[in-house]
Parts: sequence; C-alpha cells; structure tokens
Amino acid sequence: MNGPLRAVQPTGGATAGARVNERDDFNERLRKARHRQGLDQNARGADGEGQGGLPASALRIGLRAGVEVVSALIAGAGIGWLIDRWLGTFPWLFMLFFAIGGVAGVLNVYRLFTPRKGARK
Repeated sequence: MNGPLRAVQPTGGATAGARVNERDDFNERLRKARHRQGLDQNARGADGEGQGGLPASALRIGLRAGVEVVSALIAGAGIGWLIDRWLGTFPWLFMLFFAIGGVAGVLNVYRLFTPRKGARK
C-alpha cells in the first residue's frame, strides 16, 4: 500500500436517493418552523416587523424600548413641570409625574415584549 489514498466514491442507488429525500424533508420542515415563528422574510410585514409587532432585529427592539422609556419620562416630567409652574408647587407634582412617566415607560416596554392575543396562528 505505497500509493496515495483514494477517496471512495459513493455509489448511486437507493441510499443516495434516500439522503436527498431526507434532506428535502428536513428543509421543508425547517421552512415551516421558521414560518410559524415569524423568522422567514415572507412572514414579516412590509414595515419589517416580525410576529406580534416586534421589530425584526435585536438592535431595533433595543432602540424602540429605550425610546419608549425616555419619551414617557420626558412627557411625565414635562406635564409635572407645567402643572407645578401653573400652581406654584414645584417640585412636588414634577416628581409625581416623573414617577408616573417612568411607570408608563416600563409598561410600554412590557407591552412591547408581551405577545399579543391572536398573534400566533
């Protein structure tokens, strides 16, 4: 056995056909599973949202969650500051509405990550 090693070529026949059928079956099951989970491009909406209204990428989810919290805090603080200025009670209503804005922001993020009823098929 002094010569180079020779690769053994698979012979055709029933085993090669069975492997192709198994691979096609696996690919079909994988495609269906991705579709059910909303991971394929066709299951996403035109705006790039996946199943349940969640953005398609993790970066977009994180940015949206951050914007939800910050905007709720700013809105709460702004409302509190305006009412305090009008009533002359600064900083009490400012702090109260700032806290309410924080709670609203957390609830918005909770709603973002909670699946909607009827979103899954």
